[in-house]
Amino acid sequence: MTKFEELNLIEPILKALKDKEYSIPTPIQAKAIPLILSNNDVLGCAQTGTGKTAAFAIPIIQNVHNVLEKQPGRARIQALIVTPTRELAIQIDENIREYSKYTDIQHTVIFGGVKQNPQANKLRAGVHILVATPGRLLDLISQNIIKLDSVKYFVLDEADRMLDMGFIHDIKRLLAILPVRRQSLFFSATMPANILELSKTILKNPKRIEVAPVSSTAETIKQYLYYTNKSNKGDLLLHILKNKEIDQVLLFSRTKHGADRIMKNLKKEDISALAIHGDKSQSQRQKALGQFKEGKIRVLVATDIAARGIDIDKLKYVINFDIPNESESYVHRIGRSGRAGGEGTAISLCEPEENDFVRDIEKLINLKIEVIKENPYPQTEKPMNSAQRKNFEKEKNQKKQDFFAARKKQERGGNTFSRNRR
Repeated sequence: MTKFEELNLIEPILKALKDKEYSIPTPIQAKAIPLILSNNDVLGCAQTGTGKTAAFAIPIIQNVHNVLEKQPGRARIQALIVTPTRELAIQIDENIREYSKYTDIQHTVIFGGVKQNPQANKLRAGVHILVATPGRLLDLISQNIIKLDSVKYFVLDEADRMLDMGFIHDIKRLLAILPVRRQSLFFSATMPANILELSKTILKNPKRIEVAPVSSTAETIKQYLYYTNKSNKGDLLLHILKNKEIDQVLLFSRTKHGADRIMKNLKKEDISALAIHGDKSQSQRQKALGQFKEGKIRVLVATDIAARGIDIDKLKYVINFDIPNESESYVHRIGRSGRAGGEGTAISLCEPEENDFVRDIEKLINLKIEVIKENPYPQTEKPMNSAQRKNFEKEKNQKKQDFFAARKKQERGGNTFSRNRR
């Protein structure tokens, strides 16, 4: 079995990895690090939780360190890492700080949703490695606060999510600015045709790495399923949380409103909980995540977008309060646990209207999820038939229209609904 000492890494990095008690690289790290150190462009397909960030961050830190030894002077951006969400950007920057702490490398992270001045001041002071989300990056470039003419290493991370979130035009604008002569690394959890086409515009003769089947789940994650009714989900969740071994859990809700409701209900039962979603400010989200990482709260309730970049060492439990209607989202969700070879447990609560979603998930991951039979709130209702579903959707759309009509009426009167009620 390969060890980090066998990957030709410099002593400052090995010392930092030892501090984190890293000794054996994950498969993607063992494959990617030598290729990146040898100046190859890399096309990497890896599921979440495989140690992908370290796979590109470690060799980039070493390459930048070697450049600085030969060309000391004012810090200029040598490496640019672009990722879709602020949470993921912050996580990557935190990892870079840990891996580079015994070097002189300067790094920072920029993202939207906060004031730009502190970020701009850090950039003006000089950085070697920049982690960024596309919008804020292009904004600061347009203000001449960022120049990319010295970039030697470019990473596009979570490419599939980048396209899902509509960043394709931003990426194309960025590619037109970057130096042609550079080393490029392209990572994605899935590799559909549109992702492969995008990779061809970024990479030159890339080495391809694929360490797990596309959209598979880590073998170290145990998966369990409760079939229940929609009205009983809250009670079933409380039943599950009676197990004191579940000391910390990341819980997924389909909607922002649902996340807030779950959080409030848990607090009523004296279970410490906070919620993160798109209606929360960046400071609120970071505070909640920080308290969760510190073990101050037991349950962090999140929507998919807010949770994409959450990386918590040794997180063991993930609960799907709502089954995602996109099977790939299930893979990403439960991959928050069992990271980098650790053990994890994923528990899903399925109401009748989600039965089809479970079948789709099982087909995608090629695995039958274990059903828990000892269930005090079993599923007794049947899914709606086509006529019932049509009426349900009609009523839901009407309620939505009524809500927005009422909101517009209130706005004309000078009173606005809180965004958090959307």
